[in-house]
Amino acid sequence: MKIIVPIKQVPETSNVKMDLETGTIIRSGSKSVVNPLDLYAIEVALALKEQKGASVVALTMGPPSAEKALKEAMAMGCDEAILLSDRRFGGADTWSTSYVISRGIEEIGEYDLIICGERATDGDTAQVGPGIAAWLDVPLATYVSTIRSADSTMAVERLVEDGYQQLTLPFPALITVVKEIAEPRLPTLEGKKKAMHADIRVLGADDLDLEHGYLGLKGSPTKVVKIRTPQVTRGGRLVVAEGDIAGAVAGLIDFLKHKELV
Repeated sequence: MKIIVPIKQVPETSNVKMDLETGTIIRSGSKSVVNPLDLYAIEVALALKEQKGASVVALTMGPPSAEKALKEAMAMGCDEAILLSDRRFGGADTWSTSYVISRGIEEIGEYDLIICGERATDGDTAQVGPGIAAWLDVPLATYVSTIRSADSTMAVERLVEDGYQQLTLPFPALITVVKEIAEPRLPTLEGKKKAMHADIRVLGADDLDLEHGYLGLKGSPTKVVKIRTPQVTRGGRLVVAEGDIAGAVAGLIDFLKHKELV
């Protein structure tokens, strides 16, 4: 069994800054980490590796510094790592990103399963995993909370609004997983040593079979028209009168009626 885990390097939540002109995240100069929700995808892949003797490939799209995220995935136990890196990929939306990643996966060759995190903490769209499945035309199950079996087919349980849904998927397939599915392991010292000396395969736009009009900011159909910081207003009317509880309650009721809330 061959498993591919697309991961993402994201800014630490407290360090997110936006480019006001392009509407994209400024990634240079800020501390970055592996998307926390991708760690659950890595853990599921490694558990299947231990059970089925699978090989696990971590893959990411990003600048050269994204190698650090791949090294962390290898330190956890992934066997290989691939970085899709090219200036022409910069500014990509989820549509363009999932397109490039799908082409990177095709470059890897045959695979059985793709496991993605539920979403990335910077964009928070949960669109890239399903987008990859669409580009590759493979079966998809999102919000998977349990893998029941992974033999000739994959039986999963996914989290839905009113409970759980059970699905069976043929291989190859793509799943996105939620936190409920596992507890990510920590990298071992031996894993860190191995990752330190591991070769990361780097693929650019010219190495992949790509439609160049689909790349980067120019090839992204989603455009951020404007971003702004919301203004927090503190306007209101004081209804609490010292020593006059009944008057305060009456004032509050009048206020709520005026706002048509009661």
